[in-house]
This record gives sequence, structure tokens and C-alpha cells, in this order.
Amino acid sequence: MRLRGERHHRARQSRACVSGFSDFVSELLAGLGPEFGPIRVKRMFGGAGVYVGELPMFGLIADDVLYLKIDEALKAELARAGSGPFVWTPARGPKAGEAIDLGYWRLPEEALEEPELACLWARKAIGVAVAKALKRKKQKREE
Repeated sequence: MRLRGERHHRARQSRACVSGFSDFVSELLAGLGPEFGPIRVKRMFGGAGVYVGELPMFGLIADDVLYLKIDEALKAELARAGSGPFVWTPARGPKAGEAIDLGYWRLPEEALEEPELACLWARKAIGVAVAKALKRKKQKREE
């Protein structure tokens, strides 16, 4: 019984951290502009997905870090800015212990202090997310 209580306590702490950081991310990216719509943060798998308007997910929040959806070009830009990937290592299942790159890279540190810069990076990630969604949609139609 005690372990269960401790686990639930940690889960509440995790949700509180995600919630507080989610508010910060929403404020940070508020300057994206009305053409995109409002920032939405949706909890999932112990973290959260970041959306704008009705567009596909372009960001991921994990452990109070904002990661952005990437393609090869954006990955290279983020690497030059000193960023790094979000890597997930499952504890169980067929890929247990294997590091899996999910295609998201950390928002550069300096952008956390400069909303205009954060919005610039976010616009690039939104473009990547939309392009990838359109590509998937086209591939499904061709099948």
C-alpha cells in the first residue's frame, strides 16, 4: 500500500510540474500570432504535446523541457544552436533499454529567455509538423 501511495504522490508532482511548465510554454509562445490560433498543451504519457490551433503537434514537453518537431534541415539548425534530441528509452517491451529518437529536439536555452526567438523556432517546427502530416496524408491516399 505504501508503494502505491508514493507512486501516486510522484504522479501528482509530475502533473504539477508539467502544468506549471505548460503555462510557461503557452506564455512563451503567445506571440506566434492570431493566424495560427491559440496554443494548446495536451497531457500524454507523463509529458505533454504542444499544438497551435488545429494544426498537428509541433512540440513535446518532457521533464520541464520543450522539444520541437524536426526534419533534417531544422535538426542541423538546432544542432548548431547547441540543442540536442529527445531520446526515449523504454523500460519494458521488445525495445526495452534501446534509445529511440522520436524526432524532437530541445528548444535552445537562449530562446527560453526571448519569446521572439522561441516563436521563430516554433514557427519552423510548425512548418515541419504540417509538412510531415501532409506527406502522411498523401501516402495514405496512394495506398
